[in-house]
Amino acid sequence: MENDNDFFRKFDNAGKPNKKSISTTILTSFISAIIGAVCASLIFLSIYNDKEAIDTSTANSNNSSSFNNLNLSQVSLENYSDTAIYAANKVLPSMVSISVEYDVNYMGMTRTSSGSGSGVIISEDGYILTNNHVVSSSDSSAFYQVTDAKSIKVKIYGDDTEYEAKIVGTDSQTDLAVLKIEKTGLTPAELGDSSSVQVGEFVLAIGDPYGLQYSVTAGIISALNREMTVEGTSYTVIQADCAINSGNSGGALVNSKGQVIGITTLKLSGTGIEGVSFAIPINDTIEIYEGLIENGKISRPFVGISGIDLDEATAIRNGLTKGIYVDSVIEGSSAEKAGIQSGDVIVKFDGQSVSTMDELTAIKDTKKVGDSVEVVFYRGNEEKTVTLTLGEAE
Repeated sequence: MENDNDFFRKFDNAGKPNKKSISTTILTSFISAIIGAVCASLIFLSIYNDKEAIDTSTANSNNSSSFNNLNLSQVSLENYSDTAIYAANKVLPSMVSISVEYDVNYMGMTRTSSGSGSGVIISEDGYILTNNHVVSSSDSSAFYQVTDAKSIKVKIYGDDTEYEAKIVGTDSQTDLAVLKIEKTGLTPAELGDSSSVQVGEFVLAIGDPYGLQYSVTAGIISALNREMTVEGTSYTVIQADCAINSGNSGGALVNSKGQVIGITTLKLSGTGIEGVSFAIPINDTIEIYEGLIENGKISRPFVGISGIDLDEATAIRNGLTKGIYVDSVIEGSSAEKAGIQSGDVIVKFDGQSVSTMDELTAIKDTKKVGDSVEVVFYRGNEEKTVTLTLGEAE
């Protein structure tokens, strides 16, 4: 206890302070403490704010740098441009511009008119693939009639010479034609594999829209195996969103490797319609253009009937069987020779049930001229079976 007292005494060795001294000491200590606390707080806040400002600035700088780098990476068009440039330069030497003259007979008067299209060189010695409708118009009505082309001239990319072209062969069913010019040393296009094309794939369309020769437009594959029917003819085509217009017909649809994967042939047009164009898959053209070069035409099997599709409800209402009602039979055709008559209802063709002309045609198109097929039909309530030898379509 004594030591404890000594301790406090040593602390108060100036003697016992009076009340005023104590009050002054307490007040002074209190004020000093407040001032010290305020100063410490200000220093702390200053340091904290400076640190926060530095951290925030650094973070914003980092984020900005990262954001900018990310955006630059995302929107950079360098690779896209390089791809388009490569593909265009590779295929352009294989492109041609086609100008056609034909007569239009209008109300007893004949006038010469002209049209334009595009084509793709497919051989070193002058064979060119294009659309049938470029060189063989069927645009006629009761008021006017368009003749076949009376003059076809071709220009090759990078060459201002106009070459006279002759029609080697045309095929309206596939809308393909082959032309020939007397020139060698040409650059044939490299053909791709249209069966490996994918939706979303980058493509170019190259042709002569409205006479603007060798125009290049870009897009992607929008869809595959589109079934389109134009003037009663059905086509299976590639859909793309490249801009194509009048004059692009017969031109090339090109992949990123500069390979031709299709022949541009038609588009949807009208108010509110944009970027809906179609091309014939290049794989589908090979057999056709080879046949046209070899024979000048495509030999197709022919049955010789016109038919009406009978669904079950229609058949029942008319006391008939579901199938294909034979509306007429062409004289001298395979159908007539086999004994098929108007009013018969075909229910099987080559062993397969059929109820529409499209189904019958699809089976027929797998055959060749001279092949024999078995046909089952009803004449009234009697079922008959005949063997039909397919003829050749004219």
